[in-house]
Amino acid sequence: MTLVQTQFRSVRANPAPQAVGDAMEAAWPQVCDDMTVEVALSVMASARTGHLLVCDEDGLCAGLVTPAQLAAVRDGDAYTDRIRLRDVLADREPSTSPLTTTAEAEHAMRYRRIDALPVVDEQGSALGVLALAR
Repeated sequence: MTLVQTQFRSVRANPAPQAVGDAMEAAWPQVCDDMTVEVALSVMASARTGHLLVCDEDGLCAGLVTPAQLAAVRDGDAYTDRIRLRDVLADREPSTSPLTTTAEAEHAMRYRRIDALPVVDEQGSALGVLALAR
């Protein structure tokens, strides 16, 4: 006789949506917006990351920068070694709340054609990053 182990399934067909706060990566390099492009590229290379969280002088999230963004700035005609990250970022980069569902955040990221979003609290402080799985 062979024993068979049974597992009971939930009555609900659709599991509860996962919140961004549960799926985000909390340990992410965070830098100030007065950092130069060259230093930011060095930080990304040494941290082996594809993004940096950028915060303003008040500690509020200003957005994310990627090596591709910074390389494009560095290779531009108007580049000087004094260009700071605050000069590269738009007024306010898109971000998401830890309470947003991952499905909603993923939809927004695909719509905007971005592969990562900063996760911020109610005050605008960075909590982490939500990145699309590759």
